[in-house]
Amino acid sequence: MGSQIQIAPGRIAAAGASMASRDPRRPNILYIVSDDQGAWALGCAGNSEIKTPVLDQLASAGIRFENFFCTSPVCSPARASMLTGDIPSRHGVQDWIRVGSMGDGRIDYLAGQRLLTDVFADNGYRCGLIGKWHLGASDRPRANFVKWLAHQSGMGPYYDAPMVDEDQPITMPGYITAELGARATTFIADEARRPEPFWLSLNFTAPHYPWIDSHPKEFTDLYEDCAFLSCPEEPPHPDFAGGAAAISKGHEQRRESLIGYFASVTAMDAAIGNVIAEIERQGLTESTLVIFMGDNGMNCGHHGIWGKGNGTRPQNMYDTSIKVPCIIAQPGRIPAGIVSDDMLSGYDVFPTLLDYARLSEQPTHKKPGRSFEPLLTGGSLPDTGGVVVYDEYGPVRMVRTRDWKYVHRYPDGPHELFDLSNDPEERVNRIDDPSLDNRLGALREQLFAWFKDYVDPRRDASIKGVTGCGQLGRPEDATAENPMFADKHLNGADWDLWLADGNPVPQAPE
Repeated sequence: MGSQIQIAPGRIAAAGASMASRDPRRPNILYIVSDDQGAWALGCAGNSEIKTPVLDQLASAGIRFENFFCTSPVCSPARASMLTGDIPSRHGVQDWIRVGSMGDGRIDYLAGQRLLTDVFADNGYRCGLIGKWHLGASDRPRANFVKWLAHQSGMGPYYDAPMVDEDQPITMPGYITAELGARATTFIADEARRPEPFWLSLNFTAPHYPWIDSHPKEFTDLYEDCAFLSCPEEPPHPDFAGGAAAISKGHEQRRESLIGYFASVTAMDAAIGNVIAEIERQGLTESTLVIFMGDNGMNCGHHGIWGKGNGTRPQNMYDTSIKVPCIIAQPGRIPAGIVSDDMLSGYDVFPTLLDYARLSEQPTHKKPGRSFEPLLTGGSLPDTGGVVVYDEYGPVRMVRTRDWKYVHRYPDGPHELFDLSNDPEERVNRIDDPSLDNRLGALREQLFAWFKDYVDPRRDASIKGVTGCGQLGRPEDATAENPMFADKHLNGADWDLWLADGNPVPQAPE
């Protein structure tokens, strides 16, 4: 399962065997993103129950960031922010993409926007995507990508998954997590014969549901006797959304769901181990930057929720929904064995990777991110008088300092104020505490001012009707007769309802 993989300085390959970037200052980029993985779901983050030996070793070879936050607690907006460096209320992807992935009705939700991969491609990198895209027009390879193997939507069965190979819809045989890892190793082996550096976006669908009866027995067996003390067993949150078959099963079939969730993480860990082993075989370890990150957090019973930001109605901003795992390593250049508590966000990725690769870009508008490249090279970030992070999910916005969190819901609430230093699990809402009026006012003013700086008025999610039930088009195209956000749960073409209608889940092989 990859548990023996060692992240060691790359050996010198045979003469002429490896031509991809050998320059640590112009590194290849392996950017791995998991799907719905809470920051708590890592062994190296203190979870003694989940088995992630490869990621634990990667963390020991580099830096693990324990205060990394997504920009929106649902997949499509968070992924778009990492690629654009903008917040959802500017790039316009404000909910998970429900419509526009395939065929004549395809919608390119990032049309006309400059992506991080565009900058790298313009500077000589060969870019590949393997796995989840979920930003529309999945069956049209993105410009500047030399490899395009995308999931047709963003979720679905783990066996015989619907994919797009370049521009051709296919069914990928086998277990998708292992298959994505295998395709990534092939990409790296092929690119190692070329002189240019590569960028590979390896986007797993794991550990997104379905969980039950969806993963190989070799992984589910690891958790048959697990007590799952790392996941609280609580009654459903008062605002628990439910509805989706797999999500509702989280409460109804807790143990079976947790076995599947944990197994999917361990299976992904094993696949990552195979990819890292290929980098080592090609002699590219010292000249490849490896990034592992989650798109958004996940509650597996935390706060009585199964799901992320849209696991409740109205949407929530609990740390378990917005905090994600983040590990970055490049032996010989990034210090080993560091755990950073700096507060960072998905909108910081864009400037950081440009600085790290010594690339420059002239933005057409002000972007919110700050580069944390100094942390990757053994330095520290300057004191800016109290670093804060911001989050949004439609009409729900958040400002978070180390000690306080304020959640504002347009137009009329309910709002929340949490004293994180004394209430780290966010159990007591202090919004009506008169002794905190001054603090509340300051946080509210800070939140309003920050979003005013970065929102595109055409795409202001606070007034667009985002529900957490999926996005139907670009928000600037919305009209009263043509709303851009669904007002109820999934339609018949979607995986959730396919399950809810009684269709079988593909069975994992013995």
